[in-house]
Amino acid sequence: MLRRALLAPTPRSRALWARRGLSLRCPLDASTQAMLLRQLYLAYYEERRFERAAEVAAQTVELGVLLDVAHQDVARALQALGDIEGALGHLRLAVRTGPPSRRAFHYWTLGSALHLDRRYDEAIAALTRAIRWGTTDKALYLGHVAAIQCERGKRVRNLRALITQLAEVPAGHGYGRFVLGLLAFHDKQWTEAREYLEAFIQRSTTGRMALAIALEGEVARARETLALLPKDGEPVPASHR
Repeated sequence: MLRRALLAPTPRSRALWARRGLSLRCPLDASTQAMLLRQLYLAYYEERRFERAAEVAAQTVELGVLLDVAHQDVARALQALGDIEGALGHLRLAVRTGPPSRRAFHYWTLGSALHLDRRYDEAIAALTRAIRWGTTDKALYLGHVAAIQCERGKRVRNLRALITQLAEVPAGHGYGRFVLGLLAFHDKQWTEAREYLEAFIQRSTTGRMALAIALEGEVARARETLALLPKDGEPVPASHR
């Protein structure tokens, strides 16, 4: 049942197989139960039934298996419901309960959520911890901090070097395109900013449904930034001359 849920082509069929697996009378070990619950969670999340998704993820938390992942899932559902404080609380719990190998990721996710909520000081504090714990994705975290510093009106002198560094590593793809677009915008590299942000929007809105929903805040922010870019023949915005 778990295998069929994992391979299901639609949220409806994923939920069907997950429920069947959970309803079997044979004893289930906690790990298998948690994985079945996560497939049910994903089905509800992709159908935008966020309250049910949060309830299912909370059941996974109670199992005590993969706690950090379960807290991340609850946070995504709560964020989609507009419960930012609730989401931040679960993201902080993901940091505390996750293994050291995932701690940088959880701090970065927390920082990203705080950034979208324009809580810049808290976002920078979380991302600074991600930098300390990070290994291969440090360029992404450093770039994200710089983008937030620029957004809050601070002058960052090494933007071009940060852009080059991030663009040359795997972290510069996917979410990295969002950060690169913000950095290029603040560096007044209008063409690059447009290319990065449009690539991020294209990738984020045409891939997996769960990822598209999770990145709706970043996509909205990318579109806001694109709207500020000067079109051909138009003057540069006064705030960026």
